[in-house]
Amino acid sequence: MTASFRRSCGVLRSLFHFGWRSQHTKASLQREPRLGFNFEFTEQQKEIQATARKFAREEIIPVAAEYDKSGKYPFPIMKKAWELGLMSTHIPEHCGGLGLGAFDSCLISEELSYGCTGIMAAINACALGQMPVIIAGNDQQQKKYLGRITEEPLINAFCVTEPEAGSDVAAIKTKAEKKGDEYIINGQKMWITNGGQANWYFLLARSDPDPKASVRKAFTGFIVEADTPGLQIGKKELNMGQRCSDTRGLVFEDVRVPKENVLIGEGAGFTIVMHTLDKTRPLAAANAVGLAQRALDEATKYALERRTFGKLLVEHQGISFLLAEMAMKVELARLSYQRAAWEIDCGHQGTYFASIAKIFAADTANQLASDAVQIFGGNGFNTEYPVEKLMRDAKIFQIYEGTSQIQKIIISRKLTDRYKK
Repeated sequence: MTASFRRSCGVLRSLFHFGWRSQHTKASLQREPRLGFNFEFTEQQKEIQATARKFAREEIIPVAAEYDKSGKYPFPIMKKAWELGLMSTHIPEHCGGLGLGAFDSCLISEELSYGCTGIMAAINACALGQMPVIIAGNDQQQKKYLGRITEEPLINAFCVTEPEAGSDVAAIKTKAEKKGDEYIINGQKMWITNGGQANWYFLLARSDPDPKASVRKAFTGFIVEADTPGLQIGKKELNMGQRCSDTRGLVFEDVRVPKENVLIGEGAGFTIVMHTLDKTRPLAAANAVGLAQRALDEATKYALERRTFGKLLVEHQGISFLLAEMAMKVELARLSYQRAAWEIDCGHQGTYFASIAKIFAADTANQLASDAVQIFGGNGFNTEYPVEKLMRDAKIFQIYEGTSQIQKIIISRKLTDRYKK
């Protein structure tokens, strides 16, 4: 990190602690909609966006390809982001965090994802794991588990998916049996991002043994310490893309969790998870937009340099029209996540817009990455050029945090509900 960049880090830290928070209180968020329709960022938002952009270009992009090749966990980069205040930004102030809203956190996510969505997946998996505690944790739980993350750069994870239960959360088989003041957890989780790095996990388990029990009463959310006896961590998975993200399976064998680590109460787990995803899907959409913008930028720069048939690529109408279509899609995807984040910050139920943002941005990222490879031609298929990695990294956006098909189900239900009233 250069000396000048270190100075900018200090400036942003001061901004967070003195000016930033005062601009993003609940009261100010309630007043903002009265200003009318407005695309202008506040001065603080411009500052944080510029700093996140600088960090992505100076700290992430130079090492992204190497992390992709090695699959090594990017903790050194994450530690720098934590020191700068670009990680776990939504942790409440009473826990030592910055307490930023969804919109501001999404701005950071887009900029950092421009550098590498594998690194950003590791960062945002922490947000996903923290969100249930932010939403449903009592004061003691929040200060204990969120507070320790603001004191040092610790990692956490969201533990829901199972080998036979991905988007179908209701199919979860991991069981939690209450015995005295403890719950005994037995089961298996799969595809857990940050699984091998976490200090603690949010865990969803079935606490009602009745298979006919309502999903809104059958599951309970727990906070589980990573060093709890009986918790076994599997091998790191080698995935198609986002390879430096640590994805593993976990096995729970008679893992004892004290009742004080239950969020809200027995049976509230499913609702907690649904509310969590409403708040984190805009972040995933912002990540996808960051990748899409990178694909557009790389393709445009290449089209302005590469010559074929005596002309620059961009001078061929087929290429120029393709670039125009790419630009249209990335701008619309950006607006979709910003609308979803705005809805959350205004206190509205964000399910409908969060799902729209997530699916549209995910599809946009995949299409733009593919288009960028096409514009690069044979070079785009080669690992020496950046767009090959973008194409591999993009696919997972259509899968994790609810597949694109699940988002369509959610959107259609919300849409038809409007007409039934």
